[in-house]
Amino acid sequence: MRLDSKALIPCTSSSSALTEEEIDTLLNKLNNWCLMPENSTQKVSKCFTFKSYLAALEFANLVAALAEQESHHPRICIEWRKVTIDWWTHSINGLFINDFIMAARCDNIFSELT
Repeated sequence: MRLDSKALIPCTSSSSALTEEEIDTLLNKLNNWCLMPENSTQKVSKCFTFKSYLAALEFANLVAALAEQESHHPRICIEWRKVTIDWWTHSINGLFINDFIMAARCDNIFSELT
């Protein structure tokens, strides 16, 4: 099953961050996402490029709506013609399957807009 069609899994206080092997496997299923360590927390990150600032803003708003719908929120950085998305699971201070599912869904949103 493709990542983008999977349902998010509830992350509880007993959930664990993914192992390096699990991260590598899931990262290989994504399109040009990379690991971005920050303050000892692993994140998956990607910069998307657009033809205009307004197109970038539209994408960011669609990702924000998806995040709100799923109650799983990324860091979204909007610049001129660029949007950088960083996913990680705050409650476990690391990566969880949901981060990769949402990353794949971001790629779908981008494909629909371009």
